[in-house]
Amino acid sequence: MAVLVAVALARGRFPGKILLDGLVHLPLVLPPVVTGYLLLIAFGRRGILGPALESCCGLVFSFRWTGAALAAGIMGFPLMVRAIRLSIEAVDQRLEAAAETLGASRIGAFLAVTLPLSLPGVLAGAVLAFAKALGEFGATITFVSNIPGETRTLPAAIYTLTQTPGGDAAAGRLVLVAIALSLGALILSELLARRLSARIAG
Repeated sequence: MAVLVAVALARGRFPGKILLDGLVHLPLVLPPVVTGYLLLIAFGRRGILGPALESCCGLVFSFRWTGAALAAGIMGFPLMVRAIRLSIEAVDQRLEAAAETLGASRIGAFLAVTLPLSLPGVLAGAVLAFAKALGEFGATITFVSNIPGETRTLPAAIYTLTQTPGGDAAAGRLVLVAIALSLGALILSELLARRLSARIAG
């Protein structure tokens, strides 16, 4: 979905493009609690889409781990789209045009030329989205609460432990886990991006 939206914003010419861009980036500027409240209105058991999704697909988001995943995904989505969009815009469109003159369709040229050249941006966007999702607190706790074993995320667990007498040591351990996960993801993404760049250049 992030790639499709990024392509539409980078290459598309259609009415409402500015509005789409604003909607995609809205979670970045809205208070996270507002985003969580909007998710509750839309996907709660009595929300706009919640009952229909539960009856037709068996999907329940409010106060479930699925809702925590949805909230984290929505908060990280704008960062992923932006990174991919910038990467696509950096690719010379004449390369796609050359592929089309050699017989490739427009979609084929995009898949064969632009998308591989944009992979470092896709990877960077995925890492940014992961990091944002890992640290997401406001939207998650508003939408799915902080239920142990069901919706308690790493930030929520750290917050709970800091509010619990004698919980500082456990909170410190979780902080180290969060740092290790984030740093590991950044290092891995850098290594993969270098490898991809080397393959593209070669």
